[in-house]
Amino acid sequence: MGAGGAASQRTQEARRQERLLREQWQAARRQALRWDTLGEGEQRVLAQLLVLTARGWRLLVDRRWSRTRTAETDMLLVGPGGVFVLDVTAGREPAEGHAPGLLAATKAAESAVASLGMSPVAVQPVLVFAGQRLDASLGRIRLLGEHEIGPVLLSQRHRLRAESVRAIADHLERVFPGYAGAAIDQRPVPASEPHRPGSPDGLFDLEGLRDAALEGARRAPIEQWMTFLHPDQVALVRRNWSGPARISGPAGTGKTVVALHRAAYLARRTTGRILYVTFANNLPRVQSTFLKAMAPAVADRVDFRSLHSWAQEFLQERGIPVRLHGDKAETAFSLAWKNVGRASRLAALDPAPTYWHEEIDYVIKGRGLTRFEEYAAVPRRRRRASLHRTHRQSVWELYEAYESLRGERGVHDFNDVLSLALAEASRRRERPPYAAVIVDEVQDLTLVGVRLLHALVGDVPNGLLLVGDGQQTVYPGGFRLTDAGIDIRGDRGQVLRTNYRNSKQILDAALTVVADDAFEDLDGLRTSGRRDVDLTYHDGDVVRVTRPTVEAHDRDLLDALRSLSEGARADTALLCPSMRAVGHYQRLLTQAGIPVCQLEHYDGRAVDAVKLGTYRRAKGLEFKNVFLPQHDTVTGHGTPSGTPAVTPSGTETSETARERAELLRSRLFVAMTRARDLLWLGSVTTR
Repeated sequence: MGAGGAASQRTQEARRQERLLREQWQAARRQALRWDTLGEGEQRVLAQLLVLTARGWRLLVDRRWSRTRTAETDMLLVGPGGVFVLDVTAGREPAEGHAPGLLAATKAAESAVASLGMSPVAVQPVLVFAGQRLDASLGRIRLLGEHEIGPVLLSQRHRLRAESVRAIADHLERVFPGYAGAAIDQRPVPASEPHRPGSPDGLFDLEGLRDAALEGARRAPIEQWMTFLHPDQVALVRRNWSGPARISGPAGTGKTVVALHRAAYLARRTTGRILYVTFANNLPRVQSTFLKAMAPAVADRVDFRSLHSWAQEFLQERGIPVRLHGDKAETAFSLAWKNVGRASRLAALDPAPTYWHEEIDYVIKGRGLTRFEEYAAVPRRRRRASLHRTHRQSVWELYEAYESLRGERGVHDFNDVLSLALAEASRRRERPPYAAVIVDEVQDLTLVGVRLLHALVGDVPNGLLLVGDGQQTVYPGGFRLTDAGIDIRGDRGQVLRTNYRNSKQILDAALTVVADDAFEDLDGLRTSGRRDVDLTYHDGDVVRVTRPTVEAHDRDLLDALRSLSEGARADTALLCPSMRAVGHYQRLLTQAGIPVCQLEHYDGRAVDAVKLGTYRRAKGLEFKNVFLPQHDTVTGHGTPSGTPAVTPSGTETSETARERAELLRSRLFVAMTRARDLLWLGSVTTR
């Protein structure tokens, strides 16, 4: 068929659709006139909603609305975008007068759909003003004019498939007998969309509904998958905690998704702001984008921040000068090591200054220690080197030399920022600036950082939620929550055990890396590296490629990336152990014409490019396809994962070298568990 014929067909189809829509509108207008107690504007709003029922939406109208006009809320609407609790007004009353009844009805609807495993963010209250043009918000209530209601509903992000819409609407009609279904153009279900058989009383297959929702999320772009809340986790989002709480569990169990939905849930139920904090500075951008897509009505009431950027702003607002200068602080430490550390007994344990810099950062300053006797007695969690008192005296001398040189230069390091903020937060016992604080990847924070966030809300109910997993620690050192004065009692400590992300093949490959590395979690429990989890996904694959040279390895990598199906590039990440390796693969992919998006610039919006970044940058994210080139070699420093670590002199394995190797394996484990569908592992046999 020629171009003219195709254009003619498109024109005819457009005219057919326009004619069908006009007929549906006329039928809806006639039907709306039956509600003869309504004003003309309200009838027009109703007609628009009736038109949606011809497109698979389900509308439930309060039976009292057309008679007594005493309905608490007028309609319940279920469609691809979720459940909408609607109240319609002719504008004779202020919006505030409708809010209590509308919110009460919304809460009842949330409780009803929670039993089906639907997230609370999928239930939205809407107040529609007949005869007006409007698009605004009143708290969590969306305020729309009659001209905006149709386009806004149709533009909502799709959450529900057709069978889910039917099942949820049927359930709501049973739970709310005062509401009756209303629709136009009741046609038989097309053969391509068969009706799911149910029992005689109309009950549906709940398990089938949940499976359909999970499968639909897996097929969606990875950004939508990363916000999918499994139905089994809805109750956790809505839980009422009497004090600080913690959600833990192995990789892939949905901890971050629960935290995001919890933030939206709390924002809808409190008047204060919600602070959502993580250590990495790239995650807040991504998580903010996700929440705007999930719950746009409350997204502006949740502050997504990295811990250090928030602490700096907190101090600046209170007039406390911050002179953060990483390079000058690093120079101060180098001089301290040259003058004090290099000739001390520390060099015999590890001649590399990195280990002792970490000792100061994570054990002394990270725990807020200010006296030697404190340091002499403190347990050095997750630090393998056995330090006698004389060794600790040498470390303390190095620390004091560093602090003196840093002070002479008049600069702060990152630990100083948190210590200053903690002192300020503890000094001012004013009303907490936040209604709740949610901490993601809490295991990456220092003890001072956790104390700071605890100080913002204290032990109030639902105030502090800590989310993370000790096995996924990518930084040295450690602590227990009790060290921070945080007591997680009873059901306020929730452990997730179902992995929704990784297939058995991918998870087994990742667990093999850390199987021998038992770890101590924040609760002090010693846990085996190979943990048992329940799996829900079985379609993933692991591809291992070994080549004799880097050049041959990289050619296979490019071939594998080029062979991805159309659109798969947007759901793919290439992860590296170091920035040096990132630079190499940035050049390689660019020269090959493969678009690249650096993870440090990724903001959670879908982009047709391979995501590129370090293992640590990938924390908190997930991808359908993950490529780990030269995964068994650590570029820049360290040793190949899975091989014995040796001291720089080549003699017997040292405690510090074993600690470094264990930390590198933990980072590799994190990178491997980012993969959902495909994990590509590249190796080079000769270096």
